[in-house]
This record gives sequence, structure tokens and C-alpha cells, in this order.
Amino acid sequence: MNASPLPVLVFAGSTRAQSHNRKLARVAADMARAAGAQVTLLELAEHELPLYNADLEARGTPAAARRLKEIFHAHPAWIVCSPEYNGSYTGLLKNTIDWVSSPIKGDPEWSSGTKPFAGKVVGLLSASPGALGGLRSLSHLTPLLLNLQCWVTPKQFALSKAAEAFDDNGQLVSTTAQASVQGVVEQAIRAARKLNTPD
Repeated sequence: MNASPLPVLVFAGSTRAQSHNRKLARVAADMARAAGAQVTLLELAEHELPLYNADLEARGTPAAARRLKEIFHAHPAWIVCSPEYNGSYTGLLKNTIDWVSSPIKGDPEWSSGTKPFAGKVVGLLSASPGALGGLRSLSHLTPLLLNLQCWVTPKQFALSKAAEAFDDNGQLVSTTAQASVQGVVEQAIRAARKLNTPD
């Protein structure tokens, strides 16, 4: 019997129109589909959130935050493409995580802040015009996700010189880069399948 397709969530921590990381997310999503996954390519621009503020939250959790909780929770595996701003991940990505991880008081479904994160397998990618490819953002993002009880794959990849890395169709020019991204995607899918297969 064939196993049902694994739901995989792919998104970038950027909403910029020409974002290298959004391009990389599309590449990763295509690779995950080719590996047999059921892919959701999430655009954070479609789920706009205010800057996290506990006083604002006390007046009611935004509908976008609740919807993102549902999306994150529904996918056992994630591929996150993280831009690097000032040597770390973006404020957009942190703000999204802060809202999604914040418990909704009195709500039996979302009273636990870690529910959307716990046990999720996360593969990390980054892209940057610089020589390091955004690698420092991944070194900061990893402990944040571990703190939320995610499983972060040992394989990670930072795409350097990203302004030159994609062709006119948005595909990666370098076969080495293609293989590196695919390695992260496939490791995340394999690990999530193992973690979500009954003993």
C-alpha cells in the first residue's frame, strides 16, 4: 500500500517582490513535489500581522495568526528559507513565529503555544547576495526552532551570490546548489515520514 503524500510547508521569511529567498522557496517546493510530497507554498504577505504586542493580543488574537497556527500545525515537515538581515533572521520571520507560538487564552485548541511547532521537522535554507549566503541567519534560527520543540535537519544550505544564482525561469543555475537544496528537502521529508509513521 502506498503511503499518503506527506504535507510539506515551504515559505520564506521575506515578502519582497524580488526576494532571493522567495525564489529559493519556489525551487524547494518544486523539489518536494517531485519527491512525492503534498506541498503548501506559503506567502507571508497574504497573512499580514501587526507587530506582536501582548496588550494588542489581549484584545483578541488576529485572524491571520490563528490561520497560521492551523497551517503550521497541519504540516509535519517545513522548509524555511531565511534571509539574513544584520547577521540574523528577519523581523518578519520573528514576528510570525511570535504570533504563531503565543497561546490563545481560554481556547482549548490553541492554549499551548508550542502546539503548531512541537515535533515538526524543519529543513533550513537561506540565500544572500553575499559570500556566506545568509548562513548566520540559520545559526540564529536553529536554536529558536529547537526551543519551540522542532526537529531541525542536520543538513542546511546557504546559497551565496544569490543575485547570480537563478536563471530567467527562477531555476538554480548551479547543479551543486540544486543538489544541496534537494539534500535538505529530502532529508526533511524522510525524517518527517519516520517520525509520523506508527511503530
